Amino acid sequence: MYNEYDDLSFEEQLHLTESLIRQRHNQQMFLRRNAQLLQQELSFEADFLEDNPELAQTIHALNMQEIQSNQQGLENVLGSKELASKKQSVWSKFFPGLGEI
Repeated sequence: MYNEYDDLSFEEQLHLTESLIRQRHNQQMFLRRNAQLLQQELSFEADFLEDNPELAQTIHALNMQEIQSNQQGLENVLGSKELASKKQSVWSKFFPGLGEI
């Protein structure tokens, strides 16, 4: 079976393998450090919100509003009646008899 490493000497393959191992190690260390920093940030945020219940309540209300907005989608923005009338007016431009149904 031919692969991209077949043309390389043993030393070149070894160097490439070592390089890949270093690269993976560095990536794992970066991810580990990033996870530690995120955990620290979450801890600071939790402490801050614990000390500021009004802010926590406001953030919660905004998050709930955003979730509801995302769930309702376009109907939440335009309203179901406006959406229906817009659909009707668009279709009636192309098919005049269809808008009256």
